[in-house]
Amino acid sequence: MPELQSHNGYYLWHYVPNLVAAIIFVVLFVLVTVYHIWLIVKTKTWFCIVFAIGGILEIIGYAGRAIARERTGEIGPYVMQSVTILVAPALFAASVYMTLGRIIRSVHGESLSVIRVNWLTRIFVTGDCFSFLVQASGGGLMVKDGNQQMGQNLIVAGLVIQIVLFGIFWLTSVMFHLRLSKYPTEASTGGNSPWKSGLWMLYTVSCFIMVRSIFRLVEYLMGSDGYPLRNEWTLYVFDAVLMFLVMVAYAWRFPSAFQIRKGSNQSTSDVENYDMTQQDTQRHSIRKSKR
Repeated sequence: MPELQSHNGYYLWHYVPNLVAAIIFVVLFVLVTVYHIWLIVKTKTWFCIVFAIGGILEIIGYAGRAIARERTGEIGPYVMQSVTILVAPALFAASVYMTLGRIIRSVHGESLSVIRVNWLTRIFVTGDCFSFLVQASGGGLMVKDGNQQMGQNLIVAGLVIQIVLFGIFWLTSVMFHLRLSKYPTEASTGGNSPWKSGLWMLYTVSCFIMVRSIFRLVEYLMGSDGYPLRNEWTLYVFDAVLMFLVMVAYAWRFPSAFQIRKGSNQSTSDVENYDMTQQDTQRHSIRKSKR
């Protein structure tokens, strides 16, 4: 049975990582990531590449935990698993944000979005990238002597940004869903765009990522003496399982149907310049209902 080893007099781990659990999730993430890559290539849904990269980071992370079982005193495996598992969900989130904009365009519902569609993806993805960089920086500082507190503060800040973004994103999605249900567009009633299942997929994925982010926030707020960092099962239940379900749910309603391809009947210019009369009618109806 491996024993905990210290690194320069400091214990990186509070327990010896479970080898079986780590291997199980390496296998699970390999399977679902390979499936996502196959879907991306098959349907040419290139904007989902960042989602697959998130899966690759999860694989690296749990492989790092497997390696660390016999090397708890080495900094390499610890950093390898700590940073990759921490930041991978930010890449899942980026794909989720981009998917909403494509769903809105697919049903010609730009006028029903509370945030202008041209700005929607930019705002959320930019915020997500910032959250990613803040968390990654914090993860790097956590393993340097004398910088643990600063690293922890950065990780907490990055997680707060991620949670706030998801809250705003969820409200934006729900408001669009309600408006489209009340004022349906011709494209949304034609049966060609599975927008409802697409939105429900986003709700499901967002919920999983939100719960995971709240867990990680609590984990870092409680610090190294807190229950989560001292009990490995919490990581697997509130992070590994949830992120695996995120990848499964995203594959279930893979957003290839919401792509806007050049030369198709739903080209970007066609979508952005669709029937202005319909837009005016929708805006008028919404304003009237608010009076």
